[in-house]
Amino acid sequence: MRKTLVRMVFGSHLYGLNTPESDTDYKGIFLPRREEVLLGRIPKTLRISEGSGDSGKNTAKDVDEEHYSLHYFLDLACKGETVALDMLHSRPEHWLETSALWKELVRARHLFYTRNLKALVGYARRQAAKYGVKGSRLADARKVLAFLKAIDATTPDIRLQDVWDEIPTGEHIRKEPATFPEIVSTVDVCGKQLQSTARARQYIDTLSRFVDAYGKRAEQAERNEGIDWKAISHAFRAGYQVMGILNSGGFSYPLPETEFILAVKKGEVPYTTAGPMLEELIDGLEEMAAESNLPETVDRRRMDEWLIRTIEKETR
Repeated sequence: MRKTLVRMVFGSHLYGLNTPESDTDYKGIFLPRREEVLLGRIPKTLRISEGSGDSGKNTAKDVDEEHYSLHYFLDLACKGETVALDMLHSRPEHWLETSALWKELVRARHLFYTRNLKALVGYARRQAAKYGVKGSRLADARKVLAFLKAIDATTPDIRLQDVWDEIPTGEHIRKEPATFPEIVSTVDVCGKQLQSTARARQYIDTLSRFVDAYGKRAEQAERNEGIDWKAISHAFRAGYQVMGILNSGGFSYPLPETEFILAVKKGEVPYTTAGPMLEELIDGLEEMAAESNLPETVDRRRMDEWLIRTIEKETR
């Protein structure tokens, strides 16, 4: 029998963004058995889902429950993954089962704060890119596409790392150096990740499709058509969470902006208003992150030492 460290209400019911149509989500963390640890056979997740049996989107009748091993949860938290940070900021009234170990993790959640919260900021940026209405985004995509076509025409096998310094720059073009545990540098072009080790020709089709589709998507956005409002609301929530960490050293649910986020989720905010607001939020977060005193990465050694002590004590 595995020990449950925490079992909690999750998703829209945790965020305070639930509607009558919202399904029920639960998350949990379990301590692996001693033999699983010794044999190196620790399951990452245990999943329990109950649905209505109908195909398509989840409904209020659906129940989705997933539990993470302590090892996997710590890995997610160290990487700044959204699900781990959400769980660490749940409140006691959300906990259906709990333990001293879970409470210890919650008290130490600040150790997972960094100025490099890529998962949260990256998600928000990708949604902004998907439904963006800024003409500068299209211009930057065209600029990089033209560059790739030009170098492919002269040197077909050349890799991006060989012309790294020549890659155009712009408001929506970000060069991101490799950081542990990532092994390659990337160029973020309007939310598209281009790896430095890849050949230029590998991304010509990707950016061509983006440029071709962008105009149509921008027109739809202007008419409030084709928008995944739930995804956009998640992007705002992620952005405000990062703002709380960078501005105030943390956040709690419900967020101060919950009423606005719920209005976005319901499609009550015109995209001509919501889109630029999301862009502005992301730009502000990047400026704040650059000036933050938070560490660049989580102290993984400290987390590993804590995990070793915990496993030795709890699985004797």
